[in-house]
Amino acid sequence: MFSLYDDIKQNPVYFRQLSCGDALISKYDCPLETKFADAWSHFNYIIYVIEGRKIWHTAHGSYDLTKDKCVLVRKGAAIVEQFFDTRFCLVMFFLPDDFIREVLKSRKTPLYKPGKKFDPIIPIDNNASVSAFFHSMMPHFSGDKKPDPSLLELKFRELILTLAENPNNAELLSYFSSLLNEPHSVSLQTIMEDNFCFNLKLEEFARLSNRSLSAFKRDFQKIFGTTPGKWLMEKRLNHSMHLLTNQKKTVSEAAFEAGFESPSHFSRAFRNYFGYSPAMLKQR
Repeated sequence: MFSLYDDIKQNPVYFRQLSCGDALISKYDCPLETKFADAWSHFNYIIYVIEGRKIWHTAHGSYDLTKDKCVLVRKGAAIVEQFFDTRFCLVMFFLPDDFIREVLKSRKTPLYKPGKKFDPIIPIDNNASVSAFFHSMMPHFSGDKKPDPSLLELKFRELILTLAENPNNAELLSYFSSLLNEPHSVSLQTIMEDNFCFNLKLEEFARLSNRSLSAFKRDFQKIFGTTPGKWLMEKRLNHSMHLLTNQKKTVSEAAFEAGFESPSHFSRAFRNYFGYSPAMLKQR
């Protein structure tokens, strides 16, 4: 899997971008090289679709993003499905948790309290204020001189505060509130449950949870009572069993959708865990 944030940040010539610290906003036309792309981000990011269509496939469902849609994609992994019959252009705004917290703490009015399990992709009410913000950013991408960082920080704050003022963004505001109140242990559990079926490395899971690798392993052991590697293997194998038996997936499809590196690796692990191969299960 590739890191969306790192790929954009490291290619400023190809991806037109503006940044303030770790916060980053980029406008670009997506390259249509493959039908499906595995991507992840250790930051939440907002997508504003200018033109075209893509589908974000997550562990909890698929989300069809088309022109003028605006959503927040929670940090984690997804499989992005591309369509070759149309051009796709978007603006992506990456938001570190600390930046979101710092901006929200400056508000005089408290946010909603968290009250539900949040979807991996949260819709944003694309009202006149949101549309005006993104269109106001367009001239900054085309100019030779980049805006002063202090101006960019104000613009980035403006978007978060604009979203927080809109009561139609109830799920988003509830998620923002959870960032202010949620303990790290709950955050780690959520990250693992939402992303176990993607082929992420332990270092990438640690980065998603804002921890060093050693701190991630230590906290994981305290919370789950086992090692990350063993927990991931069991979760992926049990998920693959569900895919094979209840969703009638092929062996190759189950291997891919359960987060295994290859069908051969999946078959070996499946046989060692269940005592028979996935091919034998399908024959039954």
